[in-house]
Amino acid sequence: MAQPLRIIVVPLLLGLGLAACASPERMPAVPDELYTQANVPGLADVRYFIDDDPTPFVEDAVQAYRREVAHHNGRTAALENNPQHKNAASAESLPPARYLAISGGGDNGAFGAGLLVGWTARGDRPEFKVVTGVSTGALTAPFAFLGPDYDDELREVYTTISADDVLRRRPFLEIIFGDSAADNGPLWDTVARYADEEMMQRIAEEHDKGRLLLIATTNLDAQRPIVWNIGKIAKSGHPDALTLFRSVLVASAAIPGAFPPVMIDVEADGQPYQEMHVDGGAITQVFIYPPSLNIEEIAEEYRVADTREREIYLIRNARLDPEWADIERSIFTIAGRAISSLIQTQGVGDLYRIYLAAERDEIDYNLAHIPASFDAEREEEFDTVYMNKLFDVGYAMALEGYPWEKYPPGYNPDDGE
Repeated sequence: MAQPLRIIVVPLLLGLGLAACASPERMPAVPDELYTQANVPGLADVRYFIDDDPTPFVEDAVQAYRREVAHHNGRTAALENNPQHKNAASAESLPPARYLAISGGGDNGAFGAGLLVGWTARGDRPEFKVVTGVSTGALTAPFAFLGPDYDDELREVYTTISADDVLRRRPFLEIIFGDSAADNGPLWDTVARYADEEMMQRIAEEHDKGRLLLIATTNLDAQRPIVWNIGKIAKSGHPDALTLFRSVLVASAAIPGAFPPVMIDVEADGQPYQEMHVDGGAITQVFIYPPSLNIEEIAEEYRVADTREREIYLIRNARLDPEWADIERSIFTIAGRAISSLIQTQGVGDLYRIYLAAERDEIDYNLAHIPASFDAEREEEFDTVYMNKLFDVGYAMALEGYPWEKYPPGYNPDDGE
């Protein structure tokens, strides 16, 4: 979750002067030269080092396409053999490939949740072939992936929880000698309440149909992004699969300095190590696939005859216009404002990056974000009243027919005509 900034700044600044103090212990980090060899024991190949060699990601995407074709052909054949379904689609046709990417934004995730639930109420919300999530978007993504059946849970998460369901503020001395300003034990409990065995089973079933649920975290040791294939984790049948699923969700929302990092045990070259994972938003606010991948070239290389329409839907859980504020002349407010500005700018850059890849790959681009007209104030982070107002805004806009934007902010190729 890209915020709350007020509990990020203090530990960052204290750390500059207290670096020599004792800190929580950990196992050795994976050496840099073994970074791409590290795997979770018993759960190899469930994640991608997408900034290194994208081949495993590509191969899994191709396999997902083949599972989708097999599922579609089997379902279509069953319909064609049923006399009550004389107009069944042909086995060769596939529905449009729709991708949904949900960004970070802390309690602003209520906007995306409201938009999705309102989209269902309107009656034309599609099923997405791929759903990706970062930070608060990671918490939303499993609900969005499983569709309208989970709308009640999605609404509940973003309209009834409060700060007490997400964090527990630590005493001053614990902040000084610890790894974060707050304890996220309540968030672990909240995640465990919803991310249960039944959800895992449902995700595994959708994985079998060729759909993908991808969550991004940041490996802080390596300063590199990790993308986790949640469907492969769910399908693995490993006894620790549910624990890893929950760990990835919490890690993706672990704001550095505000919440503790999630330590994930791995093996590399036969030796045990431990990785430190934090908020995926430390690397990117929203993602679909690496822009280095060219869909047309991949289709030719792997002999994939997939010429259907493609659409990208981006939900940016933030306003995109600058938000003026009268900044107090103090170190904490200045640093907090600077971090907020950095996150804002990074998020806009991500939207442009995705747009350029979509243009190259001939994918229809659709962007949603919190409108500039929304100016409600929050009493605290994860203020339930604030989140309900924001949920209602997203819901109402979707119910009326969301005005998806076709270009990233500040850009319109028609302006020069």
